[in-house]
Amino acid sequence: MSVADATIDEPRAHGDVASTPLAVYVHLPWCVAKCPYCDFNSHRAPAELPETAYIDALLADWQIAAADETRSISSVFIGGGTPSLFSGAAIGRVLDALDRRLGLDADCEITLEANPGTTERSRFADMAAAGVNRVSLGIQSLDADCLTALGRIHGPDEALAAIDDVRAAGIARLNCDLMFGLPGQTLASGLADVETLLARDPGHISYYQLTLEPGTPFHRRPPPRPDDDAIVDLFEAAAERLRAAGYTQYEVSAWAGDHRCRHNDNYWRFGDYLGIGAGAHGKQTRADGTIVRTARQRWPAGYMKSAGTPAAVTEIRQLTADDARFEALLNGLRRRGGILRQDYEPRTGLPWPDLLATLAAPIDRGLLVADIESLHASDQGWYFLDTILAETL
Repeated sequence: MSVADATIDEPRAHGDVASTPLAVYVHLPWCVAKCPYCDFNSHRAPAELPETAYIDALLADWQIAAADETRSISSVFIGGGTPSLFSGAAIGRVLDALDRRLGLDADCEITLEANPGTTERSRFADMAAAGVNRVSLGIQSLDADCLTALGRIHGPDEALAAIDDVRAAGIARLNCDLMFGLPGQTLASGLADVETLLARDPGHISYYQLTLEPGTPFHRRPPPRPDDDAIVDLFEAAAERLRAAGYTQYEVSAWAGDHRCRHNDNYWRFGDYLGIGAGAHGKQTRADGTIVRTARQRWPAGYMKSAGTPAAVTEIRQLTADDARFEALLNGLRRRGGILRQDYEPRTGLPWPDLLATLAAPIDRGLLVADIESLHASDQGWYFLDTILAETL
């Protein structure tokens, strides 16, 4: 069904569209198998992937999503699901459509998520030819028993081969997802994962703890995991080795050597992004300064049937001033560099002094550090971000 803008009595956020960069998120929803810890909008792939029909739906959806836009695109993230199930030709169709309508910046970062075991060297070469210049590999672990416990379809050898295949295809920018706190994981095996991955030096590592998300099989039937103290010990030891290898923790779960992820940093800095695909979300600053959040139909069949019509859009929500302040804090404080005034004021339309006044208590307690240009968590406050937000907002 179509969704109209709701009337808002509270003060509205009012951003400056010209000062807010634009990215695009493309969702490809199918996987070979659904992992028991995953709460993303992903679905087991049918025997025959409806590649052409789904790409046709994406292109129809894109015409609606970009209808009122004039900004060029600074980054594209193709996520899922497992986008590497699609062909390079299919990915090329999408990128060509984005470029024709708004234009991809000359240095546009174009990321494709991929899982080891669903690609090979020639597939990555096809992706590079289509325009992909960054790959994010869902490695998760390099321990065979841990991978089995996580329901992954690849083993350690396939994970390492995928890294080599990305490099051989000429794609220089690479992220590897790595998890800790896994069933059966020990300090030694967790550190071995980090060391083995660092030996390949991917340049960017997303290092994050396994969480039991509501609605997942792991939440309904929790697997045995290390206790909290063991998880903390592993993270602290791994962080030490990552820093020694030249990686910097620039966000809660993001460690960069050669490069940072421009697309994700745009999220954290309250930038805009158009979302297309089943279940995709977006944030857009309109020409009149109003800021809206959008969402698409989650189920692939329903999405493909309705794409290109208002029925594909299940939510259009206009942000209030309180919404914008909360979202800017929720995302921005995840960055080690925190929130910059030069981002916050034009992208929310809210005054910097009012933000600092709202956060006077955690600033006075030394949990946040603020001046006239930036706001970030202190070394102590970094471990209490959820508490700070809950107490303040």
